[in-house]
Amino acid sequence: MKNSDHATPLKRKRYEKELRKLQGELCHLQEWVKHKGLRAIIVFEGRDAAGKGGTIRALTERVSPRVFRVVALPAPSDREKSQMYIQRYMQHFPAAGEVVIFDRSWYNRAGVEYVMGFCSKEQHREFLKLCPEVEKYITNAGIKLIKIWLESSDKEQKRRFEARMEDPLRQWKLSPMDLPSRSKWFEYSRARDLMLDATDTKWAPWHILRSDDKKRARLNCIRHILGLIPYKKVPRDKVKLPKRSRKDAYDDQATLKGRKFVPEKY
Repeated sequence: MKNSDHATPLKRKRYEKELRKLQGELCHLQEWVKHKGLRAIIVFEGRDAAGKGGTIRALTERVSPRVFRVVALPAPSDREKSQMYIQRYMQHFPAAGEVVIFDRSWYNRAGVEYVMGFCSKEQHREFLKLCPEVEKYITNAGIKLIKIWLESSDKEQKRRFEARMEDPLRQWKLSPMDLPSRSKWFEYSRARDLMLDATDTKWAPWHILRSDDKKRARLNCIRHILGLIPYKKVPRDKVKLPKRSRKDAYDDQATLKGRKFVPEKY
C-alpha cells in the first residue's frame, strides 16, 4: 500500500470534486439503509490528532443526522463507572434505518485508559479477551460493524499539535490527554498492537487508514465504507412544489414592523 507521506498533495479543486461525488453516493446509501431497515455501527479510533473529527465531518455533512448519528461520549460519570463497561455505549446502538458513528468508543479501554493508567492491567486483559465475543453478538444480531483505525506518523502528529498550540481557532482541540499522549508515543503504539492482535476478527475486522494527508484519508475512508455496505439506488417519486394558497392572504411582512431584528452587519 502506498504511504500518503510520499503521495503528491491533493489539490483542493480535485478534492472537493471527488468529495461531492462520494457524498452523493452516501445519500444513496442513506436511502437504502432507510428502505431496508439496515443497522450499522462505524467506530473511529486512532492516535490523538489523527484526523478523526475531520473525517467524520466529511462523512456526515451531506446526510441526515437522524440516519447517520454521531456519538462522542464524554468521560464516564461515577454512575457509569459502576456499570458493565460497554453498557453506556450500547444505549446508543442503532435501530432499523440508522448508522451510528462512534467518535471513540469502547476501545478507549484498549487505548487511553490503559496507557494513562485509568484502568488496571487486569481490566485491560479482560477487555481484550471479551471484546471479540461481544462484537460477535453484535454482528450476529444483524448489525454491520465497521472499525476504522486512523494511523498518523510521528512527524505529522507533532506538526498538528504545534499548529493547535499556536492557532487560537484550534486551541480548543487540545484536550488534557493530548500532550501526555505525545510523550507516550511508543506506549500507544504497543497498546495499538495489543488491541489489533486481540480484536482484529473475521466478523469485525480493523481497517487501517493512513491519515497524514487529510484530504486523501477522507476520500479513501468514504469510498471504503461505501464498498463495505452493499446498496442500490432507491427510486424516488417526483416531487412537485404546491402553489401558495391565496386564501386568507394578508401583508405578513407589515405585521413584523416594530419587532427586534438581528442587525444586518454583513
